[in-house]
Parts: sequence; structure tokens; C-alpha cells
Amino acid sequence: MEVPDSVAAALSDRDVAGTTCLEAGAGVGNATAGLLDAGAEQVYAVTDRADHAEGVRERFAGDDRVELIEADLREIPLPDDSVEVVTAHALFNVLPADATAPIAAELTRVAAPGATLVVDDYDPMPPNSAVRQLFGVENAAAELANARPALAFYPADALRRLFGGHGWAHDRTQSILEPVPWTESHLTAHVAEVRGHAGSLPDALGKPLVTEAERLAKTTGSSDEGRMYSVAMELAV
Repeated sequence: MEVPDSVAAALSDRDVAGTTCLEAGAGVGNATAGLLDAGAEQVYAVTDRADHAEGVRERFAGDDRVELIEADLREIPLPDDSVEVVTAHALFNVLPADATAPIAAELTRVAAPGATLVVDDYDPMPPNSAVRQLFGVENAAAELANARPALAFYPADALRRLFGGHGWAHDRTQSILEPVPWTESHLTAHVAEVRGHAGSLPDALGKPLVTEAERLAKTTGSSDEGRMYSVAMELAV
């Protein structure tokens, strides 16, 4: 089963074999694949998006080590102290600030004393980068459509302090992808997100945002910039 290099690097120094794990914000299941490859006994893949759930269901069909849970990460239907390893791979960059603390609290609740937490995410993009400008247009469209941003980039220290407030002790922080390759397909996907948000807006607001997103993506083409980091922590016993 293919495991992205960034996921493999984030888990390479963690003791996963034989453990019960939780992937927070399953996406396409990359961290679940990495945990299984590292020897996890069971993985709960948690997502509240139906399209992601369907993809995870198809990817791991027939693998009884994986249990898909469709739920809000602020209300995970698992008992206290029930998992030994928690991963959040590229999760926090799609969470607004007001969602981070409740999710951190809930991940802490389901983690057993001595559990391992691995949070992988992106540093804020470099100033004046075209990719950052495209993400800014996406956020503007999302704010106008839904009154909340689509993307948020938290420095590694911010997530370390967030979980530190819930009893997690910092173990290590490392780069797992630097620079980050933002391919043409990545940027095209973000333009599609702008179109989706703009579709619910009056043309006078939505059309200029789509035009600017398309311009930025076309001008950029692709770009290697920024950093993806991994923060590992341990829950106090």
C-alpha cells in the first residue's frame, strides 16, 4: 500500500507496532496507510466528510484493521483512553482557530496515558508568494460565502503550545517536506474551491475572485516553496 514520503518520515521514529491508532481527519487515508505499514493493530479513521469517507472505505475495503468513523472530531464516538497513537496529517491547515482547542481536547480525551501524538502540517506560506496569494483569494471567497476561512496555516510552535495546554509533552519537531511541491493539479484544485464558494455569491463578488484565482494559478503553474513539519508529543501518564 502506497504511503507518501512525508507520512513515512513523520512516523519513522514512532513505536506504532501492535498499537490502536486514530487518524484525525482521514482525508484520503494516507496516515492510516502509514500506520498500517508501521504495524498498527487497529486504526480508527475519523472524518466528517462524506466524500473522504467513501474514498477511505474503498481504499481499505476488506482490511479489518481499519474502522471508518464518520463523526465530527469534536465529538468522537470512542471511550476515554482508548487509543495509543493519534495522527493529524494536514488537518489543522483546514481548521479555523475556534475549532482547534475543542478538537485538541477531544483527541486528548480518547488518548490513553503515555499515548503518542503526531501532528503534521504546513508553516505559513512565504510572504508575497503567488501560492499564498491564491490561498488568500480562496479564503476571501470562503469568508464571503460561509463566514469562515477555508485555510489556516499554524506555525509548529502554535500547535505544540495548543496541545501542551492539554497535557502533551513535546518530543521532537522536524521538517518532513521542504520545499513543498505545489503542483499544477494542486493549484487547479484550489481554483475549483474558489469557484465552488463563488457560486453562492452575487456575480459582482464571485466573478472577480474566480478571475483572480485563475490568473494566479496560470501565472504560477507550479511552485516549490514552504515547509511541512511534524510535531511529535507524548501524553503525560
